[in-house]
Amino acid sequence: MGVVLHAGGNMMSLIGALYGWPSVVGGWTAHLLNSVVLGVLFAVLVSHRLFENQTRTIAGCVALGMVYAAAIGLVTGGIMLPAAINVLGTQSLPAAILPLPGVLGGVVVVLSVGVAHIVYGVLLGVTYGLVHNDVPVRDLTPTAEY
Repeated sequence: MGVVLHAGGNMMSLIGALYGWPSVVGGWTAHLLNSVVLGVLFAVLVSHRLFENQTRTIAGCVALGMVYAAAIGLVTGGIMLPAAINVLGTQSLPAAILPLPGVLGGVVVVLSVGVAHIVYGVLLGVTYGLVHNDVPVRDLTPTAEY
């Protein structure tokens, strides 16, 4: 996810600035910490009996991961980012995102954030599914039948 945000939208310095560390390193640090905390929260949530049927397969876990990551994207981009900008008392972002002006820059940022969260959700779901369902590594490697 971080790679997509960094390469696609140059957003790591923005993320760092929101945490008071206005640099790419600060952004990566904050983002990785957030990813770990949110990943643990995902595992706690989907471990509930309510999701027992969905977590029986890796595909079900991936679907849950994608829904969870989409919700995170909506909350962070639609609520938390505007709130943080308001708290900072500014009308613009605390760090430049893209050198692209106007609508094109906005579209690239939105696409980058969307793709990044989808990637995060897929990785969360696959990881949780493999651990939760105790899938042996030999079952993940393709075998050639002669």
